[in-house]
Amino acid sequence: MGFCAFRKSFKLLKWWGFLRPFSVMLIVVVMVGVLLMVQTKMKNFIHKNGVFVQFDVQEKVGMKNLELLKVKNRSNKGEILPTSVSPYYDWELFAADYEEMMKTLKIFVYPDAFMSNKFSTFSSIFLPHTNPFDPKLGNYFSEHMFKIALLGSSFVTKKPEEAHFYFMPFSINIMRNHPRVHSASAIEDFVAGYTDRVSSEFSFWNASGGADHFYVYCHSIGRDAASKHQKLHHNSIQVTCSSSYFQRLYIAHKDIGLPQVWPRQHEEVLNPPDARHKLVFFAGRVQNSLARRDLLELWKNDSSFDIFSGSSSFPYKEGFRRSRYCLHVKGYEVNTARVSDAIQHGCVPVLISNYYDLPLANILDWSKFSIIINERDVPHLKKILLSVSKRTYLNMYKNLGIVRKHFAWYSSPKKYDSFHMTVYQLWLKRGLHRVDW
Repeated sequence: MGFCAFRKSFKLLKWWGFLRPFSVMLIVVVMVGVLLMVQTKMKNFIHKNGVFVQFDVQEKVGMKNLELLKVKNRSNKGEILPTSVSPYYDWELFAADYEEMMKTLKIFVYPDAFMSNKFSTFSSIFLPHTNPFDPKLGNYFSEHMFKIALLGSSFVTKKPEEAHFYFMPFSINIMRNHPRVHSASAIEDFVAGYTDRVSSEFSFWNASGGADHFYVYCHSIGRDAASKHQKLHHNSIQVTCSSSYFQRLYIAHKDIGLPQVWPRQHEEVLNPPDARHKLVFFAGRVQNSLARRDLLELWKNDSSFDIFSGSSSFPYKEGFRRSRYCLHVKGYEVNTARVSDAIQHGCVPVLISNYYDLPLANILDWSKFSIIINERDVPHLKKILLSVSKRTYLNMYKNLGIVRKHFAWYSSPKKYDSFHMTVYQLWLKRGLHRVDW
């Protein structure tokens, strides 16, 4: 019997020696299967505040679970917008901080903005424009409207010690047309001299080295205005329409892009998408712009494009109303008012302007209401636009109706308009530590 038991044990050992490699493989297969099951399961989890919360992406989620699937973003009508649709990175975060700004922010304006027009031959350079809606102001409208809105706002304080920022109220546009300061070199000298006067007469400049001071302009000459005063250039904040981070005197992390808007007395009624029969509209001069020349040469004969060198053969705003996409193509500068024109008319902006530091880009997700194309991709323009799905286009069109309030100036400023949104950009730069006066 002992011999029989030994033979059985020997046979089992032989079988185990034969099956052992296969058993190891079986264990590995089982372990891989378990890992795949866990990974699949984890795809149905959201990590929130350090806790994994399970949800089924296939089932229709009720309002109680909506926060798991939707970003806390809302349109101006209070509608909750999905992550993939909202033009805001985080509406609720922005709106709460905006309200704090409205209650807290204080700006000291240097007294030159309040002096009599008879005080000096240079008074007009500092005073608010008397007729900002004059169509002749054109591209410089935003520069003047900001000053008018600020001087009439509750942000202004007469107590410099409580101010977060200090406004230097000179106007580059007015200087450009002033008989004694109109040349680029004379403007640079004037701005440098004014800054020296401010720093010698007031202690606020020296407390921060000018880092909490700002000035506003839309004229392209303004980008060189600070070139003869090192601290003004390096420390102070430019609020400018010409916000190109390729320009030597624009510093993206310090300076602020200003929405460039033409004078507009009333809000446009949007043409619906099904009434827009043209794919593309553009009208503008081609000089000083290789991108515009390429655009004209490649697409001027395409019947789905309305492209003109100079003025269009029909009213300018009609081109925005009847087209789905409106081009903003870099000219002499990265910026033009075509972007805000397109937004105001419900025409999805197509931005072909490399190095453009877009206004309000830390609040607005521009990819949700515009298309950004590299200048070298002009030959592929039509293919790119036709690849946009109908659903994506309609979402962009809807978002234009939401964001266009941010690209408008009013005689009496309104909540979330260009003025308040620009001031909010300043608000985000607050908190500078100053030395004692």
